[in-house]
Amino acid sequence: MTDVLPGSDKAASNPAGNAAEDAVANPAESAVDRDAVERERAKLREFVAGLSGDDIKSGGWFTKLCAQALRSYAGKADWEYFQEKYQGVPADGIVGQQIALAAKYAMLEGGISAGAYAATIAATVGSLGGASPLTVPAGVATFMVDLTFITQLQLRLAHDIAVIYRIPLDVDDPEDMMKLVRVAFGIKAGEVARGSLKFVPGLVRQVLKKYYSGSVLAAAKSLPLVGKHLLQRNIIKFAIPGVGIPVTVLLNRYTTIAAGRYAKSVFREEAEVVELAETLVRRTGHLRLVLWVAWLVINADGEIGDAERLLFQRLTRLARERHQVDDEELAAVVDLDPDEVWRRVDAEPGDLSDVVHAAERVAAVDGDLNAREEAVIAELRDRCGRR
Repeated sequence: MTDVLPGSDKAASNPAGNAAEDAVANPAESAVDRDAVERERAKLREFVAGLSGDDIKSGGWFTKLCAQALRSYAGKADWEYFQEKYQGVPADGIVGQQIALAAKYAMLEGGISAGAYAATIAATVGSLGGASPLTVPAGVATFMVDLTFITQLQLRLAHDIAVIYRIPLDVDDPEDMMKLVRVAFGIKAGEVARGSLKFVPGLVRQVLKKYYSGSVLAAAKSLPLVGKHLLQRNIIKFAIPGVGIPVTVLLNRYTTIAAGRYAKSVFREEAEVVELAETLVRRTGHLRLVLWVAWLVINADGEIGDAERLLFQRLTRLARERHQVDDEELAAVVDLDPDEVWRRVDAEPGDLSDVVHAAERVAAVDGDLNAREEAVIAELRDRCGRR
Protein backbone atom coordinates (compact mmCIF):
# COMPACT_ATOMS: atom_id res chain seq x y z
CA MET A 1 0.00 0.00 0.00
CA THR A 2 3.04 2.28 -0.18
CA ASP A 3 1.81 3.99 -3.32
CA VAL A 4 -1.51 4.73 -1.62
CA LEU A 5 0.30 6.89 0.88
CA PRO A 6 3.84 7.61 -0.36
CA GLY A 7 6.01 8.45 2.59
CA SER A 8 6.09 5.22 4.57
CA ASP A 9 7.79 2.11 3.25
CA LYS A 10 7.33 0.10 6.44
CA ALA A 11 4.61 -2.33 7.35
CA ALA A 12 2.50 -1.53 10.36
CA SER A 13 4.70 -1.86 13.43
CA ASN A 14 1.77 -2.71 15.68
CA PRO A 15 -1.02 -4.11 13.51
CA ALA A 16 -2.83 -5.66 16.46
CA GLY A 17 -2.78 -2.51 18.53
CA ASN A 18 -3.97 1.05 17.96
CA ALA A 19 -2.67 4.36 16.69
CA ALA A 20 -1.82 5.65 20.15
CA GLU A 21 0.29 2.59 20.93
CA ASP A 22 2.09 2.94 17.60
CA ALA A 23 2.94 6.53 18.42
CA VAL A 24 4.45 5.51 21.75
CA ALA A 25 6.35 2.58 20.23
CA ASN A 26 7.85 4.62 17.40
CA PRO A 27 7.02 8.36 17.46
CA ALA A 28 9.14 9.13 14.38
CA GLU A 29 7.45 6.49 12.24
CA SER A 30 4.03 7.53 13.51
CA ALA A 31 4.74 11.13 12.53
CA VAL A 32 5.79 10.06 9.03
CA ASP A 33 2.66 7.96 8.63
CA ARG A 34 0.43 10.76 9.85
CA ASP A 35 2.08 13.18 7.43
CA ALA A 36 1.45 10.69 4.60
CA VAL A 37 -2.21 10.42 5.60
CA GLU A 38 -2.56 14.22 5.69
CA ARG A 39 -1.04 14.53 2.21
CA GLU A 40 -3.44 11.96 0.80
CA ARG A 41 -6.36 13.72 2.47
CA ALA A 42 -5.26 16.96 0.82
CA LYS A 43 -5.37 15.27 -2.61
CA LEU A 44 -8.82 13.91 -1.90
CA ARG A 45 -10.05 17.33 -0.76
CA GLU A 46 -9.27 18.52 -4.28
CA PHE A 47 -11.20 15.58 -5.70
CA VAL A 48 -14.19 16.21 -3.42
CA ALA A 49 -14.14 19.91 -4.28
CA GLY A 50 -15.09 18.95 -7.82
CA LEU A 51 -18.12 16.89 -6.75
CA SER A 52 -21.68 18.15 -6.76
CA GLY A 53 -24.49 17.24 -4.43
CA ASP A 54 -25.94 15.12 -7.20
CA ASP A 55 -22.63 13.26 -7.55
CA ILE A 56 -22.79 12.32 -3.89
CA LYS A 57 -26.45 11.34 -3.79
CA SER A 58 -26.45 9.43 -7.09
CA GLY A 59 -23.28 7.49 -6.38
CA GLY A 60 -21.42 9.22 -9.21
CA TRP A 61 -18.62 10.03 -6.79
CA PHE A 62 -17.77 6.34 -6.61
CA THR A 63 -17.43 5.95 -10.38
CA LYS A 64 -15.19 9.00 -10.55
CA LEU A 65 -13.08 7.85 -7.62
CA CYS A 66 -12.54 4.39 -9.13
CA ALA A 67 -11.10 5.96 -12.26
CA GLN A 68 -8.85 8.28 -10.29
CA ALA A 69 -7.79 5.76 -7.65
CA LEU A 70 -6.68 2.93 -9.91
CA ARG A 71 -5.56 3.95 -13.39
CA SER A 72 -2.19 5.51 -12.52
CA TYR A 73 -1.78 3.37 -9.40
CA ALA A 74 -2.17 0.03 -11.19
CA GLY A 75 0.73 0.86 -13.49
CA LYS A 76 3.10 1.27 -10.54
CA ALA A 77 1.87 -1.33 -8.05
CA ASP A 78 2.61 -4.38 -10.18
CA TRP A 79 3.92 -7.81 -9.21
CA GLU A 80 7.54 -6.84 -9.86
CA TYR A 81 7.18 -3.88 -7.49
CA PHE A 82 6.12 -6.09 -4.58
CA GLN A 83 8.75 -8.73 -5.36
CA GLU A 84 11.47 -6.09 -5.27
CA LYS A 85 10.16 -4.48 -2.10
CA TYR A 86 9.66 -7.76 -0.19
CA GLN A 87 12.45 -9.92 -1.57
CA GLY A 88 12.22 -13.52 -0.41
CA VAL A 89 8.87 -13.09 1.36
CA PRO A 90 6.11 -15.53 0.24
CA ALA A 91 2.87 -14.10 -1.09
CA ASP A 92 0.92 -14.77 2.13
CA GLY A 93 3.50 -12.81 4.12
CA ILE A 94 3.38 -9.82 1.77
CA VAL A 95 -0.42 -9.79 1.84
CA GLY A 96 -0.41 -9.84 5.63
CA GLN A 97 1.89 -6.82 5.71
CA GLN A 98 -0.25 -4.94 3.20
CA ILE A 99 -3.40 -5.53 5.24
CA ALA A 100 -1.70 -4.42 8.46
CA LEU A 101 -0.32 -1.29 6.83
CA ALA A 102 -3.68 -0.37 5.32
CA ALA A 103 -5.37 -0.88 8.70
CA LYS A 104 -2.81 1.42 10.32
CA TYR A 105 -3.48 4.18 7.80
CA ALA A 106 -7.23 3.71 8.20
CA MET A 107 -6.92 4.16 11.97
CA LEU A 108 -4.82 7.30 11.63
CA GLU A 109 -7.25 8.81 9.15
CA GLY A 110 -10.22 7.93 11.35
CA GLY A 111 -8.68 9.78 14.27
CA ILE A 112 -8.04 12.87 12.14
CA SER A 113 -11.52 12.91 10.62
CA ALA A 114 -13.47 12.20 13.81
CA GLY A 115 -12.14 15.32 15.46
CA ALA A 116 -13.72 17.47 12.74
CA TYR A 117 -17.25 16.13 13.10
CA ALA A 118 -20.39 17.09 14.93
CA ALA A 119 -23.40 14.78 14.97
CA THR A 120 -25.34 17.08 12.67
CA ILE A 121 -22.87 16.96 9.77
CA ALA A 122 -23.85 13.55 8.44
CA ALA A 123 -27.52 14.50 8.58
CA THR A 124 -26.98 17.18 5.92
CA VAL A 125 -26.22 14.46 3.35
CA GLY A 126 -29.95 13.88 2.99
CA SER A 127 -30.57 17.49 1.94
CA LEU A 128 -27.91 17.66 -0.75
CA GLY A 129 -28.89 18.70 -4.23
CA GLY A 130 -27.76 20.50 -7.34
CA ALA A 131 -25.12 19.92 -9.97
CA SER A 132 -22.69 22.54 -8.74
CA PRO A 133 -19.92 21.85 -6.22
CA LEU A 134 -21.04 25.06 -4.50
CA THR A 135 -24.16 23.23 -3.32
CA VAL A 136 -22.05 20.86 -1.18
CA PRO A 137 -21.73 22.20 2.39
CA ALA A 138 -18.26 22.34 3.92
CA GLY A 139 -19.22 19.77 6.54
CA VAL A 140 -20.32 17.28 3.92
CA ALA A 141 -17.08 17.89 2.01
CA THR A 142 -15.17 16.88 5.14
CA PHE A 143 -17.40 13.82 5.46
CA MET A 144 -16.66 12.90 1.83
CA VAL A 145 -12.90 13.20 2.31
CA ASP A 146 -13.11 10.48 4.95
CA LEU A 147 -15.39 8.36 2.80
CA THR A 148 -13.20 8.63 -0.30
CA PHE A 149 -10.02 8.01 1.71
CA ILE A 150 -11.25 4.71 3.17
CA THR A 151 -12.88 3.70 -0.13
CA GLN A 152 -9.68 4.32 -2.07
CA LEU A 153 -7.57 2.61 0.57
CA GLN A 154 -9.64 -0.57 0.52
CA LEU A 155 -9.99 -0.59 -3.26
CA ARG A 156 -6.23 -0.36 -3.70
CA LEU A 157 -5.67 -2.96 -0.99
CA ALA A 158 -7.85 -5.44 -2.90
CA HIS A 159 -5.92 -4.58 -6.07
CA ASP A 160 -2.59 -5.16 -4.33
CA ILE A 161 -3.69 -8.53 -3.01
CA ALA A 162 -4.76 -9.65 -6.49
CA VAL A 163 -1.42 -8.52 -7.90
CA ILE A 164 0.60 -10.26 -5.18
CA TYR A 165 -1.21 -13.53 -5.87
CA ARG A 166 -0.60 -12.96 -9.59
CA ILE A 167 -4.26 -12.74 -10.51
CA PRO A 168 -4.36 -10.57 -13.65
CA LEU A 169 -6.70 -7.59 -13.44
CA ASP A 170 -7.10 -4.96 -16.15
CA VAL A 171 -8.60 -1.85 -14.55
CA ASP A 172 -9.66 -0.66 -18.01
CA ASP A 173 -11.69 -3.85 -18.50
CA PRO A 174 -15.23 -3.33 -17.12
CA GLU A 175 -15.54 -7.00 -16.12
CA ASP A 176 -12.26 -6.97 -14.20
CA MET A 177 -13.11 -3.63 -12.63
CA MET A 178 -16.46 -4.89 -11.36
CA LYS A 179 -14.78 -8.01 -10.02
CA LEU A 180 -12.37 -5.87 -8.04
CA VAL A 181 -15.19 -3.68 -6.71
CA ARG A 182 -17.25 -6.72 -5.71
CA VAL A 183 -14.32 -8.15 -3.78
CA ALA A 184 -13.39 -4.87 -2.09
CA PHE A 185 -16.97 -3.82 -1.19
CA GLY A 186 -19.10 -6.92 -1.73
CA ILE A 187 -21.30 -9.07 0.45
CA LYS A 188 -18.61 -9.53 3.05
CA ALA A 189 -18.16 -5.78 3.34
CA GLY A 190 -21.92 -5.46 3.95
CA GLU A 191 -21.65 -8.04 6.70
CA VAL A 192 -18.88 -5.96 8.21
CA ALA A 193 -21.16 -2.94 8.38
CA ARG A 194 -23.78 -4.95 10.25
CA GLY A 195 -21.27 -6.75 12.42
CA SER A 196 -19.60 -3.53 13.47
CA LEU A 197 -22.44 -2.88 15.93
CA LYS A 198 -20.89 -5.32 18.39
CA PHE A 199 -18.04 -2.88 19.00
CA VAL A 200 -20.42 -0.14 20.20
CA PRO A 201 -21.56 0.02 23.86
CA GLY A 202 -25.09 -1.24 24.46
CA LEU A 203 -26.71 2.14 25.10
CA VAL A 204 -25.11 3.72 22.05
CA ARG A 205 -26.06 0.67 20.00
CA GLN A 206 -29.74 1.29 20.72
CA VAL A 207 -29.39 4.91 19.64
CA LEU A 208 -27.50 3.83 16.54
CA LYS A 209 -30.20 1.39 15.47
CA LYS A 210 -32.88 4.03 15.89
CA TYR A 211 -30.80 6.61 14.02
CA TYR A 212 -29.86 4.18 11.29
CA SER A 213 -33.52 3.57 10.43
CA GLY A 214 -34.42 7.25 10.44
CA SER A 215 -34.66 9.88 7.72
CA VAL A 216 -30.96 10.71 7.78
CA LEU A 217 -30.26 7.88 5.33
CA ALA A 218 -33.14 8.60 2.96
CA ALA A 219 -30.74 9.88 0.31
CA ALA A 220 -28.83 6.61 0.32
CA LYS A 221 -31.82 4.69 -1.05
CA SER A 222 -31.18 6.03 -4.53
CA LEU A 223 -27.53 5.03 -4.60
CA PRO A 224 -26.21 1.90 -6.28
CA LEU A 225 -25.60 -1.02 -3.94
CA VAL A 226 -21.94 -0.24 -3.43
CA GLY A 227 -22.40 3.48 -2.93
CA LYS A 228 -25.30 2.90 -0.56
CA HIS A 229 -23.26 0.57 1.60
CA LEU A 230 -20.29 2.91 1.76
CA LEU A 231 -22.39 5.98 2.51
CA GLN A 232 -24.34 4.21 5.25
CA ARG A 233 -21.20 2.88 6.85
CA ASN A 234 -19.68 6.33 6.99
CA ILE A 235 -22.81 7.96 8.37
CA ILE A 236 -22.90 5.39 11.17
CA LYS A 237 -19.37 6.33 12.19
CA PHE A 238 -20.08 10.00 12.72
CA ALA A 239 -23.81 10.52 13.26
CA ILE A 240 -24.13 9.19 16.78
CA PRO A 241 -23.50 11.58 19.66
CA GLY A 242 -21.01 10.22 22.16
CA VAL A 243 -19.35 7.70 19.86
CA GLY A 244 -16.43 9.92 18.88
CA ILE A 245 -12.85 9.19 17.93
CA PRO A 246 -12.22 5.77 19.57
CA VAL A 247 -15.07 3.97 17.78
CA THR A 248 -14.34 5.78 14.51
CA VAL A 249 -10.74 4.60 14.64
CA LEU A 250 -11.84 1.08 15.55
CA LEU A 251 -14.42 0.87 12.76
CA ASN A 252 -11.91 2.11 10.18
CA ARG A 253 -9.43 -0.52 11.28
CA TYR A 254 -12.00 -3.32 11.48
CA THR A 255 -13.60 -2.70 8.09
CA THR A 256 -10.21 -2.38 6.40
CA ILE A 257 -8.87 -5.60 7.92
CA ALA A 258 -12.11 -7.43 7.07
CA ALA A 259 -12.00 -6.15 3.48
CA GLY A 260 -8.36 -7.21 3.18
CA ARG A 261 -9.01 -10.67 4.58
CA TYR A 262 -11.95 -11.19 2.25
CA ALA A 263 -9.85 -10.10 -0.73
CA LYS A 264 -7.14 -12.50 0.43
CA SER A 265 -9.58 -15.40 0.64
CA VAL A 266 -10.95 -14.71 -2.86
CA PHE A 267 -7.68 -14.08 -4.70
CA ARG A 268 -5.72 -16.74 -2.85
CA GLU A 269 -8.32 -19.30 -3.84
CA GLU A 270 -8.05 -18.16 -7.43
CA ALA A 271 -4.27 -18.36 -7.22
CA GLU A 272 -4.57 -21.97 -6.06
CA VAL A 273 -6.76 -22.76 -9.07
CA VAL A 274 -4.29 -21.09 -11.44
CA GLU A 275 -1.45 -23.02 -9.82
CA LEU A 276 -3.39 -26.27 -10.27
CA ALA A 277 -3.88 -25.54 -13.97
CA GLU A 278 -0.15 -24.93 -14.35
CA THR A 279 0.60 -28.25 -12.62
CA LEU A 280 -1.85 -30.28 -14.68
CA VAL A 281 -0.59 -28.89 -17.97
CA ARG A 282 3.02 -29.48 -16.97
CA ARG A 283 2.50 -33.07 -15.82
CA THR A 284 0.34 -34.54 -18.55
CA GLY A 285 1.44 -36.12 -21.80
CA HIS A 286 -2.13 -36.12 -23.11
CA LEU A 287 -3.10 -32.47 -22.97
CA ARG A 288 -5.82 -32.53 -25.62
CA LEU A 289 -7.49 -35.52 -23.97
CA VAL A 290 -7.19 -33.92 -20.54
CA LEU A 291 -9.19 -30.94 -21.81
CA TRP A 292 -12.04 -33.19 -23.00
CA VAL A 293 -12.05 -35.22 -19.80
CA ALA A 294 -11.88 -32.09 -17.64
CA TRP A 295 -14.88 -30.59 -19.42
CA LEU A 296 -16.80 -33.86 -18.92
CA VAL A 297 -16.03 -33.85 -15.19
CA ILE A 298 -16.95 -30.17 -14.84
CA ASN A 299 -20.30 -30.76 -16.56
CA ALA A 300 -21.07 -33.99 -14.70
CA ASP A 301 -23.49 -32.42 -12.21
CA GLY A 302 -25.02 -29.91 -14.62
CA GLU A 303 -23.57 -26.93 -12.77
CA ILE A 304 -20.36 -25.02 -13.37
CA GLY A 305 -18.93 -23.20 -10.36
CA ASP A 306 -16.59 -20.20 -10.41
CA ALA A 307 -13.54 -22.29 -9.52
CA GLU A 308 -14.34 -24.84 -12.24
CA ARG A 309 -14.86 -22.10 -14.81
CA LEU A 310 -11.59 -20.40 -13.90
CA LEU A 311 -9.69 -23.70 -13.97
CA PHE A 312 -10.91 -24.64 -17.43
CA GLN A 313 -10.27 -21.17 -18.81
CA ARG A 314 -6.74 -21.36 -17.49
CA LEU A 315 -6.22 -24.90 -18.84
CA THR A 316 -7.28 -23.93 -22.36
CA ARG A 317 -5.20 -20.76 -22.25
CA LEU A 318 -2.05 -22.59 -21.15
CA ALA A 319 -2.65 -25.34 -23.71
CA ARG A 320 -2.90 -22.73 -26.44
CA GLU A 321 -0.04 -20.47 -25.35
CA ARG A 322 2.52 -23.10 -24.29
CA HIS A 323 1.71 -26.11 -26.44
CA GLN A 324 -0.21 -24.67 -29.39
CA VAL A 325 -3.14 -26.94 -28.53
CA ASP A 326 -6.28 -25.12 -29.65
CA ASP A 327 -9.10 -27.67 -29.90
CA GLU A 328 -11.74 -26.13 -32.14
CA GLU A 329 -13.97 -29.21 -31.86
CA LEU A 330 -14.16 -28.85 -28.09
CA ALA A 331 -14.69 -25.12 -28.34
CA ALA A 332 -17.68 -25.71 -30.62
CA VAL A 333 -19.38 -28.15 -28.23
CA VAL A 334 -22.71 -26.96 -26.80
CA ASP A 335 -24.06 -30.17 -25.25
CA LEU A 336 -21.20 -32.51 -24.44
CA ASP A 337 -21.81 -36.17 -25.33
CA PRO A 338 -20.03 -38.42 -22.79
CA ASP A 339 -19.72 -41.15 -25.43
CA GLU A 340 -17.54 -38.85 -27.50
CA VAL A 341 -15.17 -38.41 -24.58
CA TRP A 342 -15.09 -42.15 -23.89
CA ARG A 343 -14.37 -42.81 -27.56
CA ARG A 344 -11.36 -40.52 -27.32
CA VAL A 345 -10.19 -42.20 -24.10
CA ASP A 346 -10.49 -45.68 -25.63
CA ALA A 347 -8.62 -44.61 -28.75
CA GLU A 348 -5.63 -43.24 -26.82
CA PRO A 349 -2.81 -45.80 -26.44
CA GLY A 350 -0.43 -46.12 -23.54
CA ASP A 351 -0.54 -45.24 -19.86
CA LEU A 352 -3.32 -42.76 -19.06
CA SER A 353 -2.71 -42.45 -15.33
CA ASP A 354 -1.94 -38.74 -15.83
CA VAL A 355 -5.41 -38.25 -17.32
CA VAL A 356 -7.05 -40.00 -14.36
CA HIS A 357 -5.04 -37.90 -11.93
CA ALA A 358 -6.02 -34.70 -13.77
CA ALA A 359 -9.69 -35.67 -13.68
CA GLU A 360 -9.53 -36.32 -9.94
CA ARG A 361 -7.96 -32.92 -9.30
CA VAL A 362 -10.48 -31.16 -11.52
CA ALA A 363 -13.40 -32.84 -9.74
CA ALA A 364 -12.09 -31.71 -6.35
CA VAL A 365 -11.43 -28.08 -7.28
CA ASP A 366 -14.80 -26.91 -5.93
CA GLY A 367 -14.90 -29.17 -2.88
CA ASP A 368 -15.88 -32.75 -2.18
CA LEU A 369 -16.94 -34.90 -5.11
CA ASN A 370 -20.65 -35.46 -5.64
CA ALA A 371 -22.20 -38.71 -6.87
CA ARG A 372 -22.17 -37.76 -10.55
CA GLU A 373 -18.55 -36.66 -10.47
CA GLU A 374 -17.60 -39.87 -8.66
CA ALA A 375 -19.39 -41.88 -11.36
CA VAL A 376 -17.41 -40.16 -14.13
CA ILE A 377 -14.13 -40.72 -12.30
CA ALA A 378 -14.99 -44.40 -11.71
CA GLU A 379 -15.79 -44.89 -15.39
CA LEU A 380 -12.55 -43.21 -16.39
CA ARG A 381 -10.49 -45.37 -14.04
CA ASP A 382 -12.16 -48.48 -15.34
CA ARG A 383 -11.50 -47.61 -18.99
CA CYS A 384 -7.92 -46.57 -18.36
CA GLY A 385 -7.27 -49.67 -16.25
CA ARG A 386 -8.14 -52.07 -19.04
CA ARG A 387 -4.88 -51.51 -20.90
